[in-house]
Amino acid sequence: MENVPNFSKSLWMDTVKLPDYPGLKEDITVDAVVIGGGITGISTAYMLQKEGLKVALLEANKVLAGTTGHTTAKVTIQHDLIYDKLKNQFSEEFARLYGESNSAGLQFIKDIIKEKNIDCDFVAQNSYVYTQSDDYIQKIQDEVKTAQQLGLKATYLEKVPLPFDIKCAVCFEDQAMFHPLRYLAALCRLINEKGQCIYENTRVLDIDQDASGDKKLIVIAENEVKVYCDYAVIASHFPFFDGFGMYFMRMYAQKSYAMAIKTKKGFAEGMFINAEQPTRSLRYTPFNGEKLVIIGGEHHNTGQDANTMVHFENLRDFAEQTYGINEILFRWSTQDLMTLDDLPYIGRLTTGKQNVFVATGYKKWGMTTGTMAGLLIKDLILKKQSPWEELYTPSRFKSDPSLKNLAKEGVMIAKEFIKGKLKAASQTLEDLQPDAGKVIDIDGNKVGVYKNSEGRTYMVDTTCTHLGCEVQWNSAERSWDCPCHGSRFDVDGHVIEGPALKPLKQLN
Repeated sequence: MENVPNFSKSLWMDTVKLPDYPGLKEDITVDAVVIGGGITGISTAYMLQKEGLKVALLEANKVLAGTTGHTTAKVTIQHDLIYDKLKNQFSEEFARLYGESNSAGLQFIKDIIKEKNIDCDFVAQNSYVYTQSDDYIQKIQDEVKTAQQLGLKATYLEKVPLPFDIKCAVCFEDQAMFHPLRYLAALCRLINEKGQCIYENTRVLDIDQDASGDKKLIVIAENEVKVYCDYAVIASHFPFFDGFGMYFMRMYAQKSYAMAIKTKKGFAEGMFINAEQPTRSLRYTPFNGEKLVIIGGEHHNTGQDANTMVHFENLRDFAEQTYGINEILFRWSTQDLMTLDDLPYIGRLTTGKQNVFVATGYKKWGMTTGTMAGLLIKDLILKKQSPWEELYTPSRFKSDPSLKNLAKEGVMIAKEFIKGKLKAASQTLEDLQPDAGKVIDIDGNKVGVYKNSEGRTYMVDTTCTHLGCEVQWNSAERSWDCPCHGSRFDVDGHVIEGPALKPLKQLN
């Protein structure tokens, strides 16, 4: 059987040449600062600039190297079985608004690709949720009925173009897929056409009120550079600035996995995901004149699985059984944020922070949602009325499921915090193999140790710099991951992903 590649590499990041943008070295003044260089931040910055605002886009690391660079890139309003759930949990009107808002995100992407003639492998596709389990037949039937009531192009099917039998499926017509980084690289070029607006390696640490000048806010970066602005948009995946919004209690992070494979059997048209667990997501992408099949799934809460490599192996086994494997060219993982009620948080950060906006918690459907977030935030900044504002407002607390899930997540975080503190560490380094990591005990202190293939060791304090949970080793990605709030650190302790802002302490 084909071996899983030893190192993680995103198909999208490997097949596009992105420019390097400078770091911000001096204080500047703009109308709006957008913090985060993924699809949300880039889309929002572009939209605000088109409206005549002077914009700065700040990215802590490399633009498009985060979640957006590790997506499966389905541009669809079909987000699992969501519409009947929203109708029952909230209202039919909220379910309608969810479809309407994400349809607007999809249409924006279609329109700008056509208008600007962006070469990004954009292809119209039908999108399917299927099941092989009797337990989900009624749920799919209910989803079709609700979607049709909402005016969406949904169809009930008992056969789909997959090489195995299913019980049934719901098909959404006129969806799409694309190469996300080629699309967004084009938007970056448009943003920078009138001068330097995009800055990399500029980690923002705080947002403060500007009491001394004409602007309302000061955005403060780690190199003590300040940006004076009227509006700040936090598009950094997990909000680095909480503003007493308690986002760390209202979201949790999940890891999921993907592979791009040369298969022995051909792949028909369409994008697919199953309703049951374990998740199996499928689409193809053009690659050097042929089709690669992208297979994804296998999610779990970040930092809460001791053997992350097994998830790639499970996807490989599924691919072998379903299509046969000639070669696995790429494998990567991503981290997505889940909210208490399955709706994103998009809007004003808190009721007390009227000029600070946030977009987060997309539940793995960031292509349309991240674009729609830009449309919504643009309207709020321009003081326009948006029919979507109430649906996505981060200040909502509408339902009993939210209360129940808040208690559940609170218990989970407390459990992981205590487990990390009490878990015994290994006593020695003797059994640590090359290219492996583990937590050891040194003089009563827990130390995270990684040994590379040449035998060099990297030692860090395992206490997460966010809220003090103990990080765990992620063997598939060679990183230290926090099981409480999803912060991730490289072997040197540097922050890969927030909400942590400070690195782990190096111990060697």
